[in-house]
Amino acid sequence: MKFLYHLGRYFQLLQQAFKRPEKQSIYYRQVFIEMEHLGLASVGIVAIISVFMGAVLTIQLAFNIDTPFVPLYTIGFSVRQSVVLEFSPTIISLILCGKVGSRIASELGTMRVTEQIDALEIMGINPATYLVLPKIIASMIINPILILLSMIVAVFGGWLSGVLTGLVSSYQYIYGIQSFFHMYDIWYAIIKTIVFAFLITSISAYHGYNTRGGALEVGEASTNGVVHSSIAVIFMNLILTQLLLS
Repeated sequence: MKFLYHLGRYFQLLQQAFKRPEKQSIYYRQVFIEMEHLGLASVGIVAIISVFMGAVLTIQLAFNIDTPFVPLYTIGFSVRQSVVLEFSPTIISLILCGKVGSRIASELGTMRVTEQIDALEIMGINPATYLVLPKIIASMIINPILILLSMIVAVFGGWLSGVLTGLVSSYQYIYGIQSFFHMYDIWYAIIKTIVFAFLITSISAYHGYNTRGGALEVGEASTNGVVHSSIAVIFMNLILTQLLLS
């Protein structure tokens, strides 16, 4: 019953958040601000994780190919498929659950306990639309760009580790990357990323927006936002994979 209670309040928040803004020019500016805070501030950690992710994948695949009947270009092909289909859209989204989700939940939670959200309501501003909607839109725009960056960096990291360790030549790795490529794989990853971005921002915002108490409750809201958004991402990953790849 508690799950249904929170689910109902979550959809109520979304209903409030997607109401028509009072002054659209302010919201346009707010979207760009949130894109900087939620997206551009995450470029560094996304790049670092991605380059090592691609490097580890290349090394593991190279050591597991212990038969001459499997061509070495399979390493580049497997790294590309693993990164594009699963690692970049899902693993990076889970990382963003921790970085972006905790930021959103703690920011809104602090505004709630310090009565800043109540002040917006008194001024006649819909706080859900002003505080939550720009975050959702910004994440749904910037997160696919982060994931595309992650794919490029991960594939480059795999190439770098393969060439430097001598496990695979540059020609074989690049040939594997180019082999059997389907553009639908990229669109599949982007669709998943957009759905994940919506879940991360909206669930984290829900926990922060409905915080009651003080500093301890803000911390709990931040933790719950990260945990629940991560579970939602994993669950939706299964559903989208079945729908889009079956």
